[in-house]
Amino acid sequence: LEQNTRPADLKAVSMLSAPAARTHVTHHVPLVNPLTPARPVLLVRTSSKYQRSSRAAWICAASSCGVSAVVRRRQGSRRGKRAVSTQALSELDPEVFHLLRQEKDRQVRSINLIASENFASQEVLQVLGSVLSNKYSEGTPGARYYGGNEFIDKVERLCQQRALTAFGVDEQEWAVNVQPYSGSPANFAVYTALLQPHDRIMGLSLLNGGHLTHGHYTQQRKVSATSIYFESLPYGVDESTGLIDFENLRKTARAFRPKMIIAGASAYPRVIDWAAFREICDEVGAILMVDMAHISGLVATGVHPSPFPYADVVTTTTHKSLRGPRGGMIFCRKKFQKQIDDAVFPALQGGPHNATIGALAVQLKQVTTPEFRDYCADVVANCRALASHLSAHGCQLVSGGTDNHLLLWNLRPIGLSGSKLEKVCEKVSIVVNRNTIAGDPSPFSPGGVRLGSCAMTTRGATQQDFVRIGDFLLRARDIALEVQSRSGSKLAEFVASLEEPTATEQAQLEELRAEVEAWATAKPFPS
Repeated sequence: LEQNTRPADLKAVSMLSAPAARTHVTHHVPLVNPLTPARPVLLVRTSSKYQRSSRAAWICAASSCGVSAVVRRRQGSRRGKRAVSTQALSELDPEVFHLLRQEKDRQVRSINLIASENFASQEVLQVLGSVLSNKYSEGTPGARYYGGNEFIDKVERLCQQRALTAFGVDEQEWAVNVQPYSGSPANFAVYTALLQPHDRIMGLSLLNGGHLTHGHYTQQRKVSATSIYFESLPYGVDESTGLIDFENLRKTARAFRPKMIIAGASAYPRVIDWAAFREICDEVGAILMVDMAHISGLVATGVHPSPFPYADVVTTTTHKSLRGPRGGMIFCRKKFQKQIDDAVFPALQGGPHNATIGALAVQLKQVTTPEFRDYCADVVANCRALASHLSAHGCQLVSGGTDNHLLLWNLRPIGLSGSKLEKVCEKVSIVVNRNTIAGDPSPFSPGGVRLGSCAMTTRGATQQDFVRIGDFLLRARDIALEVQSRSGSKLAEFVASLEEPTATEQAQLEELRAEVEAWATAKPFPS
Protein backbone atom coordinates (compact mmCIF):
# COMPACT_ATOMS: atom_id res chain seq x y z
CA LEU A 1 0.00 0.00 0.00
CA GLU A 2 1.68 3.15 -1.16
CA GLN A 3 1.24 6.59 0.29
CA ASN A 4 -0.09 7.90 -2.98
CA THR A 5 -2.92 5.38 -3.27
CA ARG A 6 -5.73 7.03 -5.16
CA PRO A 7 -9.14 7.44 -3.48
CA ALA A 8 -10.69 5.30 -6.17
CA ASP A 9 -8.35 2.45 -5.20
CA LEU A 10 -9.20 2.68 -1.52
CA LYS A 11 -12.51 0.86 -1.83
CA ALA A 12 -10.79 -1.89 -3.78
CA VAL A 13 -8.09 -2.20 -1.15
CA SER A 14 -10.73 -2.60 1.55
CA MET A 15 -12.12 -5.63 -0.25
CA LEU A 16 -8.80 -7.43 -0.73
CA SER A 17 -8.16 -10.64 1.16
CA ALA A 18 -4.58 -11.35 0.03
CA PRO A 19 -1.99 -11.53 2.84
CA ALA A 20 -0.08 -8.64 1.31
CA ALA A 21 -3.06 -6.36 1.61
CA ARG A 22 -3.91 -7.52 5.12
CA THR A 23 -0.44 -6.58 6.24
CA HIS A 24 -1.62 -3.01 6.50
CA VAL A 25 -5.42 -3.07 6.18
CA THR A 26 -6.14 -4.95 9.37
CA HIS A 27 -9.92 -4.68 9.02
CA HIS A 28 -12.05 -4.24 5.94
CA VAL A 29 -15.36 -4.94 7.61
CA PRO A 30 -18.93 -3.74 7.07
CA LEU A 31 -19.22 -2.75 10.71
CA VAL A 32 -21.24 0.23 11.89
CA ASN A 33 -19.18 3.31 12.52
CA PRO A 34 -20.35 4.58 15.95
CA LEU A 35 -19.79 8.19 14.90
CA THR A 36 -21.42 8.07 11.49
CA PRO A 37 -23.51 4.90 11.30
CA ALA A 38 -24.14 5.15 7.57
CA ARG A 39 -20.45 4.76 6.69
CA PRO A 40 -18.30 1.61 6.75
CA VAL A 41 -14.98 1.61 8.58
CA LEU A 42 -11.52 0.95 7.17
CA LEU A 43 -8.86 0.37 9.84
CA VAL A 44 -5.34 1.01 8.48
CA ARG A 45 -2.28 0.11 10.56
CA THR A 46 0.90 1.80 9.30
CA SER A 47 4.54 1.09 10.02
CA SER A 48 6.84 3.68 11.56
CA LYS A 49 8.12 4.86 8.18
CA TYR A 50 4.81 6.59 7.46
CA GLN A 51 4.60 10.13 8.72
CA ARG A 52 1.64 12.12 9.99
CA SER A 53 1.11 13.54 6.51
CA SER A 54 0.56 10.07 5.11
CA ARG A 55 -1.96 9.23 7.86
CA ALA A 56 -3.80 12.43 7.02
CA ALA A 57 -3.75 11.41 3.36
CA TRP A 58 -5.38 8.08 4.21
CA ILE A 59 -8.13 9.83 6.18
CA CYS A 60 -8.77 12.36 3.42
CA ALA A 61 -8.79 9.65 0.78
CA ALA A 62 -11.25 7.57 2.80
CA SER A 63 -13.52 10.53 3.37
CA SER A 64 -13.66 11.37 -0.32
CA CYS A 65 -15.06 7.93 -1.17
CA GLY A 66 -17.50 7.57 1.71
CA VAL A 67 -15.36 5.41 4.02
CA SER A 68 -14.22 6.26 7.55
CA ALA A 69 -10.52 5.48 8.01
CA VAL A 70 -8.96 4.81 11.40
CA VAL A 71 -5.17 4.97 10.98
CA ARG A 72 -2.87 3.53 13.65
CA ARG A 73 0.83 2.88 13.80
CA ARG A 74 2.02 -0.65 14.20
CA GLN A 75 2.56 -1.80 17.79
CA GLY A 76 5.94 -0.68 19.04
CA SER A 77 6.18 2.36 16.80
CA ARG A 78 5.09 4.75 19.55
CA ARG A 79 7.71 6.28 21.81
CA GLY A 80 7.95 4.42 25.10
CA LYS A 81 6.08 1.26 26.07
CA ARG A 82 2.41 0.63 26.68
CA ALA A 83 1.51 0.13 30.35
CA VAL A 84 -1.45 -2.02 29.33
CA SER A 85 -1.11 -4.83 26.82
CA THR A 86 -2.91 -4.58 23.49
CA GLN A 87 -2.56 -8.27 22.74
CA ALA A 88 -5.59 -10.41 22.14
CA LEU A 89 -6.59 -12.44 25.20
CA SER A 90 -5.82 -15.65 23.33
CA GLU A 91 -2.20 -14.48 23.03
CA LEU A 92 -1.86 -12.72 26.38
CA ASP A 93 -3.40 -15.44 28.54
CA PRO A 94 -4.20 -18.58 26.56
CA GLU A 95 -5.10 -20.50 29.75
CA VAL A 96 -7.95 -18.17 30.72
CA PHE A 97 -8.96 -17.81 27.06
CA HIS A 98 -9.19 -21.59 26.75
CA LEU A 99 -11.30 -21.84 29.92
CA LEU A 100 -13.67 -19.17 28.62
CA ARG A 101 -14.05 -21.05 25.35
CA GLN A 102 -14.73 -24.28 27.24
CA GLU A 103 -17.35 -22.63 29.46
CA LYS A 104 -19.11 -21.08 26.49
CA ASP A 105 -19.08 -24.45 24.73
CA ARG A 106 -20.62 -26.07 27.83
CA GLN A 107 -23.37 -23.45 27.94
CA VAL A 108 -24.15 -23.78 24.24
CA ARG A 109 -24.44 -27.57 24.22
CA SER A 110 -26.28 -27.93 27.55
CA ILE A 111 -29.93 -27.66 28.56
CA ASN A 112 -29.86 -25.21 31.45
CA LEU A 113 -32.75 -25.73 33.88
CA ILE A 114 -31.25 -23.85 36.84
CA ALA A 115 -34.12 -21.62 37.97
CA SER A 116 -31.78 -18.86 39.17
CA GLU A 117 -29.73 -18.63 35.96
CA ASN A 118 -30.27 -16.89 32.65
CA PHE A 119 -28.32 -15.65 29.63
CA ALA A 120 -27.39 -11.97 29.57
CA SER A 121 -27.62 -10.16 26.25
CA GLN A 122 -24.60 -9.09 24.21
CA GLU A 123 -25.40 -5.47 25.08
CA VAL A 124 -25.34 -6.20 28.82
CA LEU A 125 -22.01 -8.02 28.48
CA GLN A 126 -20.62 -5.13 26.44
CA VAL A 127 -21.27 -2.65 29.25
CA LEU A 128 -19.94 -5.10 31.86
CA GLY A 129 -16.63 -5.06 30.01
CA SER A 130 -16.54 -1.29 29.53
CA VAL A 131 -14.52 1.61 30.95
CA LEU A 132 -17.10 1.95 33.73
CA SER A 133 -15.03 -0.71 35.53
CA ASN A 134 -12.18 1.79 35.87
CA LYS A 135 -13.93 4.23 38.21
CA TYR A 136 -14.29 4.45 41.97
CA SER A 137 -17.47 6.17 43.15
CA GLU A 138 -18.04 5.63 46.86
CA GLY A 139 -21.16 7.44 47.97
CA THR A 140 -24.34 8.30 46.06
CA PRO A 141 -24.92 10.43 42.95
CA GLY A 142 -24.00 14.02 43.74
CA ALA A 143 -22.32 13.03 47.02
CA ARG A 144 -19.21 11.04 46.14
CA TYR A 145 -15.94 10.68 48.00
CA TYR A 146 -13.95 10.78 44.75
CA GLY A 147 -13.72 13.28 41.93
CA GLY A 148 -14.36 12.54 38.29
CA ASN A 149 -17.85 11.08 38.71
CA GLU A 150 -19.83 13.39 36.43
CA PHE A 151 -20.81 10.63 34.03
CA ILE A 152 -20.91 7.86 36.64
CA ASP A 153 -23.55 9.91 38.46
CA LYS A 154 -25.57 10.14 35.25
CA VAL A 155 -25.33 6.39 34.69
CA GLU A 156 -26.48 5.58 38.22
CA ARG A 157 -29.33 8.08 38.17
CA LEU A 158 -30.46 6.68 34.82
CA CYS A 159 -30.41 3.18 36.27
CA GLN A 160 -32.46 4.28 39.28
CA GLN A 161 -35.04 6.01 37.11
CA ARG A 162 -35.36 3.02 34.82
CA ALA A 163 -35.76 0.71 37.82
CA LEU A 164 -38.66 2.74 39.19
CA THR A 165 -40.23 2.90 35.73
CA ALA A 166 -39.80 -0.82 35.05
CA PHE A 167 -41.69 -1.77 38.21
CA GLY A 168 -44.29 0.96 37.86
CA VAL A 169 -43.71 2.60 41.24
CA ASP A 170 -44.16 6.28 42.10
CA GLU A 171 -40.84 8.05 42.68
CA GLN A 172 -42.61 10.31 45.17
CA GLU A 173 -43.29 7.28 47.39
CA TRP A 174 -40.42 4.92 46.58
CA ALA A 175 -36.64 5.12 46.31
CA VAL A 176 -34.23 2.55 44.92
CA ASN A 177 -30.59 1.74 45.63
CA VAL A 178 -28.88 -0.03 42.72
CA GLN A 179 -25.47 -0.47 44.34
CA PRO A 180 -25.81 -3.86 46.14
CA TYR A 181 -23.39 -6.38 44.74
CA SER A 182 -26.09 -9.07 44.66
CA GLY A 183 -29.19 -10.32 46.42
CA SER A 184 -27.60 -11.55 49.65
CA PRO A 185 -25.79 -8.24 50.31
CA ALA A 186 -29.02 -6.42 49.50
CA ASN A 187 -30.93 -8.44 52.08
CA PHE A 188 -28.33 -7.92 54.77
CA ALA A 189 -28.25 -4.20 54.03
CA VAL A 190 -31.98 -4.08 54.79
CA TYR A 191 -31.48 -5.91 58.08
CA THR A 192 -28.61 -3.59 58.98
CA ALA A 193 -30.69 -0.53 58.17
CA LEU A 194 -33.96 -1.40 59.88
CA LEU A 195 -33.10 -3.84 62.68
CA GLN A 196 -31.01 -3.83 65.83
CA PRO A 197 -28.89 -6.83 66.83
CA HIS A 198 -31.08 -9.61 68.27
CA ASP A 199 -34.30 -8.18 66.83
CA ARG A 200 -36.70 -10.92 65.80
CA ILE A 201 -37.39 -11.93 62.20
CA MET A 202 -39.45 -14.57 60.42
CA GLY A 203 -38.73 -15.93 56.95
CA LEU A 204 -39.69 -19.01 54.95
CA SER A 205 -37.72 -22.07 56.07
CA LEU A 206 -34.88 -23.11 53.78
CA LEU A 207 -36.20 -26.67 53.79
CA ASN A 208 -39.58 -25.33 52.61
CA GLY A 209 -38.24 -23.19 49.77
CA GLY A 210 -36.80 -20.14 51.55
CA HIS A 211 -33.35 -18.60 51.14
CA LEU A 212 -30.28 -18.81 53.36
CA THR A 213 -30.38 -15.09 54.07
CA HIS A 214 -33.91 -15.31 55.46
CA GLY A 215 -32.51 -16.63 58.74
CA HIS A 216 -31.51 -20.26 58.19
CA TYR A 217 -29.98 -22.24 61.04
CA THR A 218 -29.81 -25.85 62.22
CA GLN A 219 -29.73 -27.51 65.62
CA GLN A 220 -25.94 -27.70 65.29
CA ARG A 221 -25.11 -24.16 64.21
CA LYS A 222 -26.34 -20.80 62.95
CA VAL A 223 -25.62 -21.11 59.25
CA SER A 224 -26.59 -17.70 57.89
CA ALA A 225 -25.20 -14.42 59.24
CA THR A 226 -28.84 -13.39 59.51
CA SER A 227 -29.40 -16.02 62.18
CA ILE A 228 -26.14 -15.06 63.94
CA TYR A 229 -27.06 -11.42 64.45
CA PHE A 230 -30.84 -11.67 64.67
CA GLU A 231 -33.30 -14.01 66.34
CA SER A 232 -34.91 -16.06 63.60
CA LEU A 233 -38.03 -18.23 63.70
CA PRO A 234 -38.86 -19.68 60.26
CA TYR A 235 -42.37 -20.34 59.02
CA GLY A 236 -43.23 -23.12 56.59
CA VAL A 237 -45.59 -24.60 54.04
CA ASP A 238 -48.42 -27.06 54.47
CA GLU A 239 -46.79 -30.36 53.47
CA SER A 240 -50.06 -31.67 52.04
CA THR A 241 -50.52 -28.75 49.64
CA GLY A 242 -47.04 -27.24 49.29
CA LEU A 243 -48.54 -23.79 49.93
CA ILE A 244 -47.49 -21.27 52.59
CA ASP A 245 -49.34 -22.02 55.82
CA PHE A 246 -50.66 -18.55 56.63
CA GLU A 247 -52.73 -19.68 59.59
CA ASN A 248 -49.71 -21.15 61.32
CA LEU A 249 -47.67 -18.08 60.36
CA ARG A 250 -50.26 -15.82 61.96
CA LYS A 251 -50.39 -17.90 65.12
CA THR A 252 -46.60 -18.02 65.44
CA ALA A 253 -46.19 -14.30 64.68
CA ARG A 254 -48.67 -13.38 67.40
CA ALA A 255 -46.57 -15.26 69.93
CA PHE A 256 -43.09 -14.40 68.58
CA ARG A 257 -43.81 -10.72 67.77
CA PRO A 258 -41.17 -10.30 65.06
CA LYS A 259 -39.79 -6.89 64.10
CA MET A 260 -39.73 -8.00 60.45
CA ILE A 261 -41.43 -10.67 58.35
CA ILE A 262 -39.73 -11.68 55.09
CA ALA A 263 -41.89 -12.77 52.17
CA GLY A 264 -40.37 -14.38 49.11
CA ALA A 265 -38.59 -17.60 48.27
CA SER A 266 -36.02 -19.33 46.11
CA ALA A 267 -38.02 -22.51 45.51
CA TYR A 268 -41.74 -21.77 45.66
CA PRO A 269 -43.73 -22.57 42.50
CA ARG A 270 -46.96 -20.71 43.25
CA VAL A 271 -48.19 -17.10 43.30
CA ILE A 272 -47.39 -15.46 46.64
CA ASP A 273 -50.26 -13.75 48.46
CA TRP A 274 -48.68 -10.42 49.39
CA ALA A 275 -51.91 -9.12 50.92
CA ALA A 276 -51.98 -11.97 53.45
CA PHE A 277 -48.44 -11.06 54.55
CA ARG A 278 -49.41 -7.39 54.90
CA GLU A 279 -52.38 -8.29 57.06
CA ILE A 280 -50.27 -10.35 59.47
CA CYS A 281 -47.54 -7.69 59.61
CA ASP A 282 -50.11 -5.03 60.50
CA GLU A 283 -51.55 -7.25 63.19
CA VAL A 284 -48.20 -7.77 64.95
CA GLY A 285 -46.57 -4.43 64.07
CA ALA A 286 -43.87 -5.91 61.82
CA ILE A 287 -42.06 -4.46 58.82
CA LEU A 288 -42.83 -6.36 55.61
CA MET A 289 -39.76 -7.06 53.49
CA VAL A 290 -40.28 -8.81 50.16
CA ASP A 291 -37.44 -10.68 48.46
CA MET A 292 -38.61 -11.02 44.85
CA ALA A 293 -35.22 -12.09 43.47
CA HIS A 294 -36.59 -15.05 41.54
CA ILE A 295 -39.71 -13.45 40.14
CA SER A 296 -38.69 -9.82 39.58
CA GLY A 297 -38.90 -10.11 35.80
CA LEU A 298 -42.37 -11.63 36.12
CA VAL A 299 -43.40 -8.85 38.51
CA ALA A 300 -42.11 -6.10 36.23
CA THR A 301 -44.12 -7.44 33.30
CA GLY A 302 -47.31 -8.15 35.25
CA VAL A 303 -47.05 -11.92 34.93
CA HIS A 304 -46.91 -12.19 38.74
CA PRO A 305 -48.79 -9.85 41.12
CA SER A 306 -46.68 -6.95 42.37
CA PRO A 307 -45.62 -6.73 46.03
CA PHE A 308 -45.19 -2.95 45.94
CA PRO A 309 -48.71 -2.02 47.11
CA TYR A 310 -48.11 -4.07 50.28
CA ALA A 311 -44.39 -4.05 51.12
CA ASP A 312 -42.24 -1.61 53.07
CA VAL A 313 -39.03 -2.80 51.41
CA VAL A 314 -38.47 -4.92 48.29
CA THR A 315 -35.15 -6.54 47.36
CA THR A 316 -34.15 -8.37 44.22
CA THR A 317 -31.29 -9.77 42.26
CA THR A 318 -30.98 -8.62 38.66
CA HIS A 319 -29.84 -11.73 36.80
CA LYS A 320 -32.60 -14.31 37.20
CA SER A 321 -35.95 -13.73 35.50
CA LEU A 322 -34.92 -10.06 35.07
CA ARG A 323 -32.10 -11.32 32.77
CA GLY A 324 -29.58 -8.59 33.56
CA PRO A 325 -26.05 -8.60 35.03
CA ARG A 326 -25.30 -10.18 38.39
CA GLY A 327 -26.29 -7.47 40.86
CA GLY A 328 -28.90 -6.42 43.39
CA MET A 329 -31.43 -3.66 44.08
CA ILE A 330 -33.27 -2.40 47.15
CA PHE A 331 -36.58 -0.57 46.75
CA CYS A 332 -37.89 1.14 49.87
CA ARG A 333 -40.53 3.56 51.02
CA LYS A 334 -39.12 7.08 51.07
CA LYS A 335 -39.08 7.16 54.87
CA PHE A 336 -36.45 4.38 54.87
CA GLN A 337 -34.22 5.78 52.09
CA LYS A 338 -31.53 7.37 54.28
CA GLN A 339 -31.22 4.28 56.46
CA ILE A 340 -30.99 1.95 53.45
CA ASP A 341 -28.42 4.11 51.63
CA ASP A 342 -26.25 4.35 54.75
CA ALA A 343 -26.44 0.60 55.26
CA VAL A 344 -25.23 -0.11 51.72
CA PHE A 345 -22.45 2.48 52.05
CA PRO A 346 -20.55 2.99 54.28
CA ALA A 347 -21.86 0.25 56.58
CA LEU A 348 -21.42 -2.80 54.35
CA GLN A 349 -19.91 -1.98 50.96
CA GLY A 350 -17.22 0.20 49.47
CA GLY A 351 -17.27 1.49 45.92
CA PRO A 352 -20.16 0.30 43.77
CA HIS A 353 -19.52 -1.79 40.67
CA ASN A 354 -20.28 0.85 38.06
CA ALA A 355 -20.08 -1.48 35.08
CA THR A 356 -22.78 -3.65 36.65
CA ILE A 357 -24.96 -0.60 37.28
CA GLY A 358 -24.53 0.52 33.67
CA ALA A 359 -25.34 -2.96 32.38
CA LEU A 360 -28.40 -3.07 34.62
CA ALA A 361 -29.59 0.23 33.16
CA VAL A 362 -29.39 -1.31 29.70
CA GLN A 363 -31.43 -4.34 30.77
CA LEU A 364 -34.05 -2.28 32.61
CA LYS A 365 -34.75 -0.45 29.37
CA GLN A 366 -35.37 -3.81 27.71
CA VAL A 367 -37.69 -4.88 30.54
CA THR A 368 -40.25 -2.25 29.50
CA THR A 369 -40.50 -3.53 25.92
CA PRO A 370 -43.34 -5.69 24.53
CA GLU A 371 -40.73 -8.30 23.59
CA PHE A 372 -39.68 -8.77 27.21
CA ARG A 373 -43.31 -8.98 28.35
CA ASP A 374 -43.86 -11.72 25.79
CA TYR A 375 -40.70 -13.44 27.00
CA CYS A 376 -41.92 -13.54 30.62
CA ALA A 377 -45.31 -14.88 29.54
CA ASP A 378 -43.47 -17.60 27.61
CA VAL A 379 -41.35 -18.41 30.67
CA VAL A 380 -44.48 -19.29 32.65
CA ALA A 381 -46.19 -21.08 29.76
CA ASN A 382 -43.08 -23.18 29.14
CA CYS A 383 -42.72 -24.11 32.80
CA ARG A 384 -46.37 -25.17 32.92
CA ALA A 385 -45.88 -27.27 29.79
CA LEU A 386 -42.97 -29.08 31.46
CA ALA A 387 -44.97 -29.54 34.67
CA SER A 388 -47.96 -30.96 32.79
CA HIS A 389 -45.76 -33.41 30.87
CA LEU A 390 -44.00 -34.70 33.98
CA SER A 391 -47.28 -34.99 35.89
CA ALA A 392 -48.83 -36.92 33.00
CA HIS A 393 -46.00 -39.45 33.36
CA GLY A 394 -46.60 -40.03 37.06
CA CYS A 395 -44.10 -37.54 38.51
CA GLN A 396 -45.05 -35.91 41.79
CA LEU A 397 -44.69 -32.12 41.76
CA VAL A 398 -44.83 -29.97 44.90
CA SER A 399 -48.20 -28.15 44.96
CA GLY A 400 -49.20 -30.10 41.86
CA GLY A 401 -47.73 -27.68 39.34
CA THR A 402 -46.47 -24.13 38.90
CA ASP A 403 -47.57 -20.52 38.46
CA ASN A 404 -44.14 -19.07 37.73
CA HIS A 405 -40.74 -19.93 36.28
CA LEU A 406 -39.92 -22.99 38.38
CA LEU A 407 -41.25 -26.31 39.60
CA LEU A 408 -40.19 -28.77 42.30
CA TRP A 409 -40.02 -32.44 41.37
CA ASN A 410 -40.43 -34.64 44.46
CA LEU A 411 -38.39 -37.82 43.95
CA ARG A 412 -38.97 -39.37 47.36
CA PRO A 413 -41.99 -41.45 46.22
CA ILE A 414 -39.72 -43.43 43.85
CA GLY A 415 -36.89 -43.74 46.39
CA LEU A 416 -34.48 -41.47 44.51
CA SER A 417 -32.67 -38.42 45.84
CA GLY A 418 -32.24 -35.07 44.12
CA SER A 419 -28.47 -35.43 44.33
CA LYS A 420 -28.48 -38.65 42.32
CA LEU A 421 -30.69 -37.31 39.55
CA GLU A 422 -28.53 -34.17 39.38
CA LYS A 423 -25.43 -36.34 38.85
CA VAL A 424 -27.04 -38.29 36.02
CA CYS A 425 -28.38 -35.14 34.37
CA GLU A 426 -24.93 -33.56 34.40
CA LYS A 427 -23.56 -36.64 32.66
CA VAL A 428 -25.96 -36.00 29.77
CA SER A 429 -25.52 -32.19 29.63
CA ILE A 430 -28.73 -31.30 31.46
CA VAL A 431 -28.07 -28.83 34.27
CA VAL A 432 -30.42 -28.99 37.27
CA ASN A 433 -29.99 -28.48 40.99
CA ARG A 434 -30.99 -30.75 43.84
CA ASN A 435 -33.47 -29.13 46.19
CA THR A 436 -35.12 -29.87 49.49
CA ILE A 437 -38.78 -30.80 49.65
CA ALA A 438 -40.95 -29.96 52.66
CA GLY A 439 -40.44 -32.77 55.14
CA ASP A 440 -36.79 -33.44 54.26
CA PRO A 441 -34.70 -33.88 57.41
CA SER A 442 -31.69 -31.95 56.08
CA PRO A 443 -30.60 -29.78 53.13
CA PHE A 444 -27.72 -32.25 52.68
CA SER A 445 -30.19 -34.99 51.74
CA PRO A 446 -32.62 -33.25 49.37
CA GLY A 447 -35.62 -35.19 48.18
CA GLY A 448 -36.10 -33.45 44.86
CA VAL A 449 -34.81 -31.22 42.10
CA ARG A 450 -35.73 -27.68 41.13
CA LEU A 451 -36.35 -27.02 37.44
CA GLY A 452 -36.57 -23.58 35.85
CA SER A 453 -37.57 -22.27 32.43
CA CYS A 454 -35.93 -18.82 32.21
CA ALA A 455 -32.64 -19.74 30.56
CA MET A 456 -33.93 -22.04 27.83
CA THR A 457 -36.81 -19.67 27.04
CA THR A 458 -34.15 -17.01 26.41
CA ARG A 459 -32.64 -19.45 23.91
CA GLY A 460 -35.94 -19.65 22.07
CA ALA A 461 -37.40 -22.86 23.50
CA THR A 462 -41.16 -23.26 23.08
CA GLN A 463 -43.80 -25.24 24.97
CA GLN A 464 -43.25 -28.18 22.63
CA ASP A 465 -39.53 -27.93 23.27
CA PHE A 466 -40.15 -28.19 27.00
CA VAL A 467 -42.18 -31.33 26.41
CA ARG A 468 -39.08 -32.71 24.68
CA ILE A 469 -36.98 -31.61 27.65
CA GLY A 470 -39.42 -33.48 29.89
CA ASP A 471 -38.76 -36.65 27.87
CA PHE A 472 -35.01 -36.18 28.34
CA LEU A 473 -35.54 -35.82 32.10
CA LEU A 474 -37.66 -38.97 32.30
CA ARG A 475 -34.93 -40.94 30.55
CA ALA A 476 -32.35 -39.53 32.97
CA ARG A 477 -34.60 -40.58 35.87
CA ASP A 478 -34.84 -44.13 34.54
CA ILE A 479 -31.05 -44.36 34.19
CA ALA A 480 -30.64 -43.09 37.77
CA LEU A 481 -33.01 -45.78 39.05
CA GLU A 482 -31.06 -48.46 37.18
CA VAL A 483 -27.74 -47.31 38.62
CA GLN A 484 -29.21 -47.12 42.12
CA SER A 485 -30.60 -50.65 41.85
CA ARG A 486 -27.06 -52.07 41.80
CA SER A 487 -25.12 -49.44 43.75
CA GLY A 488 -26.91 -49.01 47.05
CA SER A 489 -28.40 -45.96 48.73
CA LYS A 490 -25.27 -43.89 49.49
CA LEU A 491 -24.40 -41.09 47.06
CA ALA A 492 -20.69 -41.98 46.95
CA GLU A 493 -21.52 -45.55 45.93
CA PHE A 494 -23.97 -44.26 43.34
CA VAL A 495 -21.39 -41.94 41.79
CA ALA A 496 -18.79 -44.71 41.71
CA SER A 497 -21.19 -47.00 39.87
CA LEU A 498 -22.16 -44.20 37.49
CA GLU A 499 -18.48 -43.64 36.60
CA GLU A 500 -17.71 -47.30 35.86
CA PRO A 501 -16.59 -47.54 32.20
CA THR A 502 -18.14 -50.99 31.87
CA ALA A 503 -21.45 -50.06 33.45
CA THR A 504 -24.45 -51.25 31.47
CA GLU A 505 -25.88 -47.71 31.51
CA GLN A 506 -22.93 -46.15 29.66
CA ALA A 507 -24.47 -46.70 26.24
CA GLN A 508 -27.74 -45.12 27.39
CA LEU A 509 -25.85 -42.16 28.85
CA GLU A 510 -23.86 -41.60 25.67
CA GLU A 511 -26.96 -41.84 23.48
CA LEU A 512 -28.95 -39.42 25.65
CA ARG A 513 -26.06 -36.98 25.87
CA ALA A 514 -25.64 -36.96 22.10
CA GLU A 515 -29.35 -36.22 21.62
CA VAL A 516 -29.37 -33.48 24.25
CA GLU A 517 -26.28 -31.74 22.89
CA ALA A 518 -27.49 -31.90 19.29
CA TRP A 519 -30.82 -30.41 20.34
CA ALA A 520 -29.30 -27.70 22.55
CA THR A 521 -26.59 -26.69 20.08
CA ALA A 522 -29.23 -26.02 17.45
CA LYS A 523 -30.87 -23.40 19.69
CA PRO A 524 -29.78 -19.74 19.40
CA PHE A 525 -27.26 -18.56 21.95
CA PRO A 526 -27.76 -14.89 22.85
CA SER A 527 -24.25 -13.87 23.81
